[in-house]
Parts: sequence; structure tokens; C-alpha cells
Amino acid sequence: MPRTMLKDEHWTRLRPILLELNIYDKGNLRQTVEGILYRMRVDCPWRDLPENFGKPNTIYKAYQRWFRSNKLIALFALLIKDSDLEWVFIDGTHIKAHQHSSGGNENLQGISKSVAGRATKIHLAVDAHGNPITFILSDGTTHDVKIAPDLIDNIDLSATVTVCADKGYDSEALRAHIKQAGTRDNIPRKRNTKSSNDHMDWDLYKVRHLVENAFAKLKNYRAVATRFDKLKQSYENTVALACAYLWLKL
Repeated sequence: MPRTMLKDEHWTRLRPILLELNIYDKGNLRQTVEGILYRMRVDCPWRDLPENFGKPNTIYKAYQRWFRSNKLIALFALLIKDSDLEWVFIDGTHIKAHQHSSGGNENLQGISKSVAGRATKIHLAVDAHGNPITFILSDGTTHDVKIAPDLIDNIDLSATVTVCADKGYDSEALRAHIKQAGTRDNIPRKRNTKSSNDHMDWDLYKVRHLVENAFAKLKNYRAVATRFDKLKQSYENTVALACAYLWLKL
């Protein structure tokens, strides 16, 4: 029997949220969710799902309905209500796009070609405990600092003291955007700048590894670590499901 991911306490917490999202409570709902999580973890073709989870086509159709209506993104949003936003850490990571994700207009689907091959980027924000709170997908050649304002706008920063990022986010426009949001930045300036780093809280900067740790946890799931989905919306919901599962285990 394949290894499952949902313990009874996880399902007790998850089931009411799924019902709140108007997901029909069939007798095999838990098996269906387990099948989707299994595919996220091992990234096998849907038709190769073990029979223990039910008919592969049934599970695939359920996933299709859910991602087309962004149910998994909504699930993630409902689970992060208790996030600690005193500090917010942001960063981006490249995701290799497999050849199976090709087809259609790749620019619209968040895939771009570079010297290293075809790739997508995940731009992630985590809270003071390193738990994911929001993310944005872009093509692999878009610079992090271009996406950062939109990423920050997705977060309620009313209780946030500091937004922390590495020197790749060194931009006066971004600093002004963070200040306008009512908080301060903890972003080091590059060596070639004339301004100093007197504003930096280096002790807090050392905690920035939390966002790197979050990426490491998400990439434990093969469907996140390598993009096989052709549609941006499908991959976006896969990443949201992985983020939601991290919250579910807390």
C-alpha cells in the first residue's frame, strides 16, 4: 500500500475547510485528496496513481475542477489566518520546466527560455516562523525586484515591523514601496552603491534563512521541484497545495 500523507488530526482539520469551499463531501473524499497529495509528492502521471486511492481518472477530474476554480489557492488562504507577520521575508527560486510542460504560449504560462533551459520562478513570502504566506509565479528570466511590489501588496503589513530580503532586492523604488506600506525594509545595499548599510539589522538578516528553508520544504514535493504542468494555473494550485500542507502539519 502506498504511503499516505494525511493523519487523522490533519483530516479533522482539513475536512471542514473543504466543505466551506463547497467541495462535495463524497465518501471517497479523503482518498481523492490523498491521491492528489501522492501525485504532488512523487509527480507520477495521473494514470499511474495506485489503485488504493480510487480510479485515477476520477482523481484527475476532481483536481481539474478544483484548480480551474482555484480551490487549492483558497484553501491555502484560509489556513494562513494565524500567521505571525511581525517580520516578513521574501525571496525567489528557479524551477526547471520539464519538456512535458511545453506547448501553447509559454510566456502566458509563466515559462521562459534561458541559457540554463526553460524555467519558472516562484516568488515567496514567509512569516516570522518561516511559514509561507503568499507567492507569485513568473517566468524564469524576470528579476525578483520587479515582482516584489506585487508580492508585498498581497500581504497585510499593518502589524509588520520589517520586510527582509537579500541584496538582490536592492532598489530605492522597492524601499519607497515598503515605506509607503507602513513598515521598514531590512535590505542590504550592494557594494557598488555610495550609500551605507547603517540601517541594517544584521541579527535579523541572519534569520532570512527561513525563506530558504521554506523553499527546501516545498521542493521535497517533486511536482513543485520540477514543473510538469503546462498551465500556469495548474502549477500555481500545486504550489498552493504544498504550502497549505505545510500549514496543515502545524
